[in-house]
Amino acid sequence: MTPYSGFTKQLLNWFDANGRKDLPWQTDKTPYRVWVSEIMLQQTQVAAVISYYQRFMSRFPTIKELADANEDDVLAHWAGLGYYARARNLHKTAKLIAEQMNGEFPNNIEDIVALPGIGRSTAGAILSISFKDAHPILDGNVKRVLTRLHDIEGWPGQKQIENKLWALAESYSPSERCDDYTQAIMDLGATLCTRAKPQCQTCPFNDVCLSFKNETVAQRPSSKPKKTKPVKELWILNIECDKSTLFEKRPPSGIWGGLYSLPELSREFSFDEIEQQVEKEFGLNCVSLIEEEPFKHIFSHYTLMAYPIKIYCATPANTIAESSVEWLSREELKLKGLPAPISAYLNR
Repeated sequence: MTPYSGFTKQLLNWFDANGRKDLPWQTDKTPYRVWVSEIMLQQTQVAAVISYYQRFMSRFPTIKELADANEDDVLAHWAGLGYYARARNLHKTAKLIAEQMNGEFPNNIEDIVALPGIGRSTAGAILSISFKDAHPILDGNVKRVLTRLHDIEGWPGQKQIENKLWALAESYSPSERCDDYTQAIMDLGATLCTRAKPQCQTCPFNDVCLSFKNETVAQRPSSKPKKTKPVKELWILNIECDKSTLFEKRPPSGIWGGLYSLPELSREFSFDEIEQQVEKEFGLNCVSLIEEEPFKHIFSHYTLMAYPIKIYCATPANTIAESSVEWLSREELKLKGLPAPISAYLNR
């Protein structure tokens, strides 16, 4: 890595005048605080992250307090951000650091990328921002900046294209002011070189940007080849009895892993068969069933069409055979992590 390339020097000058310097994770840039922010910012916009980050850090200000927390508490403070494996990996990694590393975050690339949920780009951000150890990053913003700057055709998820972008990222990363450079190139992608409506006319790099010159900005980066998403249809069972609602804690892996959600039933069953299935699965006697307005939720690899059924039951037995389900009052529910679409449905 050289001290400064022409682009790097110009980018740092732009950052000094225009960069964001008051984000919550830009003060007291400890490895823990930077790590949490980088995980939250994966596939999530800064504006959406700020309030979650502040609430999360207020509840878990140190690695030890995160490690000592139970998973439900961690997921409750993550609920709504999506991609819940990120929260589970944060918790798992905090426990590992607390138990095996004396609570000290590792300070080299090999040890950091070996931790759950941390890849090369996130590790580079932690090292450059908190340890001021020069390492490149290649998050979504940086990929967009570099593909436009060099007018690189091809989806960045392809290994050949990704390798080319890593080489460029490394060539521009300076040995000095590496923390400012890392923030600067992320800021450029987040504020000027945006995915939609990039501000090319006022961008200070439009004289060297090949995509601007070739009028291909709108095509860079190239989109991932599209596949038709399958549609999955489910009954969502909103079972209420004596001011409590039946919830199911989902398995730790998979969609909404570890969160509390309403029980589901395949749409292979007709509406008229639901009462029988509720009695069969939970041993409950239904008093009434009401179909409610369906809602849609789009996942990365399929679309969920949910058909909620409001079900009132007679007073339940003290126990239900299924250990993964439990009755929760509204107050108890506040302490649990719920999937955003389920929470939105319950609140509407």
